[in-house]
Amino acid sequence: MKGRRADGIDPVARSRARKRALQAIYAWQVSGGPMSRVIEQFQHEQERELADLPYFEGLLFGVEKELDALDKALEPFVDRSIDQIDPVERGVLRLAAFELLHRPDVPYRVVINEAIETTKRFGADHGHTYINGVLDKACSTWRPAEFSAGKRR
Repeated sequence: MKGRRADGIDPVARSRARKRALQAIYAWQVSGGPMSRVIEQFQHEQERELADLPYFEGLLFGVEKELDALDKALEPFVDRSIDQIDPVERGVLRLAAFELLHRPDVPYRVVINEAIETTKRFGADHGHTYINGVLDKACSTWRPAEFSAGKRR
């Protein structure tokens, strides 16, 4: 299968899953309804083969389940309360924090790059620089060995 790595993961499908997950998290934050309803809407609106749907759902249910812990974990790295952060950037931070804290199989550089690119596409003009700064600081604490090894390269 074209594009798949040896471990069976399709990076393009994962990237699409993250973009869709951000859109779903944004909708969830605005609506306040259950994540399952948001997932249902997105499944009907999007073509299933465009993204890694199990990964998409795992991200969304993970963010919903771990929301309070994610927000608490982000506190030391943000310059204001999480509720005062732009909704798109708040969604990006929550999504990235979930991956960084609960998906050690995903390299931190992939998480940060995807967060920056997604923010460039959906966020405010310079939101990606804020996201980069917050996640860079968070990675040095949450994944110190991987972060240090990455900085030495």
